[in-house]
Amino acid sequence: MALPWLLALKVIPWGDVIEHAPKVLNAARKLMDRDRTALPPGPRAEPLDLGQAPPSLGELKNRLVEARQLIDQQAVVQEQMAQTLAELAEQNARLVSAVDVLRKRTRLLLWAAALLAVGVVWALLR
Repeated sequence: MALPWLLALKVIPWGDVIEHAPKVLNAARKLMDRDRTALPPGPRAEPLDLGQAPPSLGELKNRLVEARQLIDQQAVVQEQMAQTLAELAEQNARLVSAVDVLRKRTRLLLWAAALLAVGVVWALLR
């Protein structure tokens, strides 16, 4: 059962993942550092029905204000998503570094086990 996991770990280019992790983290931080101001949410407007009489200038201004508020709300949501992306990128960078440490320790343990096995065989044959 462990063989597919080991095979999957060998297939992953860890060097490339580790090399690109800081770039992903920096890009996420740049995205998060963009300063956006948020306006309070407003009511959602119904689309204009062009078959009726043309709307008045006041109604058009109100719709423009509502549209601007909706755009600002979407900017806030986008900022929250960028913050989440930055957090995920930081977690990914920590995970990649932890996996790299585990990979190095596993390689060291395998070498130690091989040397121990050679020592045991040598002791038994002596």
